[in-house]
Amino acid sequence: MTEFTTEIYYDDDADESHLDGATVAVLGYGSQGHAHAQNLADSGVDVLVGLREESSSRAAAEADGLEVGTAAEVAARADVVSMLVPDTAQPAVYAEVEPHLEPGNVLQFAHGFNIHYNQIDPVEGVDVTMIAPKTPGHLLRRNYENDEGTPGLLAVYQDATGEAKARALAYAKAIGCTRAGVVETTFREETETDLFGEQAVLCGGIAELIKAGYETLVDAGYSPEMAYFECLNEMKLIVDLMYEGGVGAMYDSVSDTAEYGGLTRGREIIDDGVRENMDEVLAEVQNGEFARDWIAENGANRPVYTQLRQAEKDHEIEDVGARLRELFAWAEAETEDEDRTRVQAD
Repeated sequence: MTEFTTEIYYDDDADESHLDGATVAVLGYGSQGHAHAQNLADSGVDVLVGLREESSSRAAAEADGLEVGTAAEVAARADVVSMLVPDTAQPAVYAEVEPHLEPGNVLQFAHGFNIHYNQIDPVEGVDVTMIAPKTPGHLLRRNYENDEGTPGLLAVYQDATGEAKARALAYAKAIGCTRAGVVETTFREETETDLFGEQAVLCGGIAELIKAGYETLVDAGYSPEMAYFECLNEMKLIVDLMYEGGVGAMYDSVSDTAEYGGLTRGREIIDDGVRENMDEVLAEVQNGEFARDWIAENGANRPVYTQLRQAEKDHEIEDVGARLRELFAWAEAETEDEDRTRVQAD
């Protein structure tokens, strides 16, 4: 049996008194920002929200009963600054915040990209920590409201006070993560595994596998509708089974025919060549090539990103899926749920 090599912390391991009397400035009110701010406030923490003057999220934050100012304004009043704007915006926002950071403050992140790849060089004298909920913000908020937990990650990059971990755990408890469990990691490990997982499996890998399967069936003369159902729609069933019980539980739940086919043919698709490609993708994450590419792409106003994003939207599977989803009874209910939970990214 594989031994766990990391510590996992729960409510009893976290002392919320480390936030007693503290003011937390949450910078950004998008997917993560709105959930952190509201959960912190409901836990009795004094919360300020930092947004651009022209931000469309200002009205939403104020409607939720939160005080809003610019990033610099709220940082000047805060003991903890939680950096929850998008990765690409963080260096510029940090430049506004840095003059207001005082010794003993906490600079808090939910992703390690800018610290690990040296886009932000934090001042000395402040604790630099990370609490990264492993879920989208609307689920973090929903779980908190339902007295449920959301797993998260904990990392300390700079421990200026000697209490950085304890302060981070207090933050994790206040947003509901220690209810489920918080896994200790490092900024490097979180960043590199997160980027690799997104690129090789969760976003890039799965999307390309689905499209390749769809195209193979359609090119062979099968209907787009059947190709969509078999290669995309049923993905949720499989992922839900794996989420609840692992790969073994998924195979226990499907038919023997499906299990035999998966066990014998899956390795013909995801073969050693795919593993070699994964190794290359991981190497580009580890050596900073991907980070440099993404930073340069943003500096050039995202020409490749924009072109590829449009190509994804124009793929036939998107049109087929949109038309099919409209035919089913759950479509209207899901649309209403999305409208209730969607928060404009800052």
